[in-house]
Amino acid sequence: MSDGPSPPECIIVAANPQLETAAELAATIAEELAGWGVESSSIPLMEESIDDAFGRYEADLLVALGGDGTMLRAGQLAAPRQVPILGINIGRLGFLTEVKRDSWRQALESVLAGDYWVERRMMLRTEKWWEQECKGTWHVLNEAVIGRGETVRPVELITEADGRFLTTYMADALIVATATGSTAYALAAGGPILPPELRNILLVPVAPHLSLDRAIVLHEGTSVQVTVRTDHHAILSTDGRVSVPLEDGAQVRVCAGEHTAEFVRLQDPGYFYRNLTSHMNNQTTAREAP
Repeated sequence: MSDGPSPPECIIVAANPQLETAAELAATIAEELAGWGVESSSIPLMEESIDDAFGRYEADLLVALGGDGTMLRAGQLAAPRQVPILGINIGRLGFLTEVKRDSWRQALESVLAGDYWVERRMMLRTEKWWEQECKGTWHVLNEAVIGRGETVRPVELITEADGRFLTTYMADALIVATATGSTAYALAAGGPILPPELRNILLVPVAPHLSLDRAIVLHEGTSVQVTVRTDHHAILSTDGRVSVPLEDGAQVRVCAGEHTAEFVRLQDPGYFYRNLTSHMNNQTTAREAP
């Protein structure tokens, strides 16, 4: 089942600091790994602690404890270091996590035996430009969202692809997503579901008014530029975390990123469709329940 990766020799176990039980479980896992003769350390999943841990250890695996939000953050922190991630789900949905909370021992035994494969997912490089200067850069695993802020009025989003005019959206927002993000906000907005291995850029408008209302799938080599026209509040949000104000005339530039998120998988490659239909069936059942 392995595609050739070697068993990890040094493992960082990182817990979502907002989940009460995550730190305790992370410490338990790190202690168990040490008992197996594997160098390990448990830390909170924050930029400062990750920087320190990777500075002190030559880690070749990051075990992340939490839900999908945790996995997004882990991807942003681990991808530049080319370190794969094994996700243990102690959150809710778990689209990106691989292991259930009670199955971590068996999962790590399989990983240490080399019985796994690595799934590689494209990320986006997102930049804010204002007055011909780059004001910020973010590496995104799910999506960049350009749209209105608190004011319930649409914004005008002049969208270009590779320097050529594509369309002008008058909408609440425009989602620029990866295949990973196609099952997140983009799906809720009516976008298509893309298999995670695809390296495409997905454009999905949110509540478009008298403008193009269909999703567009672009090649990974496409460079997208969105110019904001608004007389009220507008924002850029990346992976649901960063919220950056956008002035009238500000530009958001998005392209395929230089980093690739790597996830350790123990299931066969068909896992994505099983998980997807399972989650959707569960949601349908919950809605239909009295």
